[in-house]
Amino acid sequence: MISRRSMMVGAALGVAGCGASVPQYNGPEVTRIQVFKKQRYMQLLHKTSLLRDYRFQLGFAPDGHKLQEGDGRTPEGAYLINRKNPYSRFHLSVGLSYPNANDVARARAMGVSPGGDIFIHGTPDEFMGTPDWTWGCIAVTNQEMDEIYPMVNPGTQIFVYA
Repeated sequence: MISRRSMMVGAALGVAGCGASVPQYNGPEVTRIQVFKKQRYMQLLHKTSLLRDYRFQLGFAPDGHKLQEGDGRTPEGAYLINRKNPYSRFHLSVGLSYPNANDVARARAMGVSPGGDIFIHGTPDEFMGTPDWTWGCIAVTNQEMDEIYPMVNPGTQIFVYA
């Protein structure tokens, strides 16, 4: 007969083994991401070779560089991918290293918070087909995020252009 303690340990181990199902990628390393805001066009590159490209949606006020929290803009400039979230409420997500030192100094001079939590992420069903709906993030479809997530690692350079 199985003891109650053994059942609890077994259940705990079973739950611990359950996690988000993360797609796999075995191709060339993504060394650079280029985001062209005006064209709504993103490239994943290995050195100078194009690996994949995507269309995307931005924040509700997409023009210009992000200046402060809540402005609906996507930052422009050079950043790094600095985190991955397999439990994102937007399917999967990879985070940008915004704000950098220049962003913080600019916001401080304006007397505002620079904000943060800028990601490339998927799109919930209720926002599919909605133009520029995020708070400043870069949104692709969930299927595209399934491709992007395993390809991109912390430390990958990302350049966001106007």
